[in-house]
Amino acid sequence: MKFLFMPFSIALGLAAGMVGRKIFEQVWGVIDEEEPPHPQHRDTGGWIKLVGALLVEGAIFRLVRGMADHHARRGFAWLTGSWPGEERPESE
Repeated sequence: MKFLFMPFSIALGLAAGMVGRKIFEQVWGVIDEEEPPHPQHRDTGGWIKLVGALLVEGAIFRLVRGMADHHARRGFAWLTGSWPGEERPESE
């Protein structure tokens, strides 16, 4: 079943990445009037601004991708009756 889920997961992951990027652009527009700094740019506006932008971008990206992945798995399980992955984390 995991092989059937992979194309579904990849497509939703790409869509979630685009949505996450748009959300980050909106959030950054509230934080700063300038474009967000990128690590490949020489002038980033200072390392604090760069770190802040990367933290906000990473948090939003991870949240959107995680929610999309979880709901994709729930939808797949609803359609097929099989959960594509582990049921719960292994306890130590």
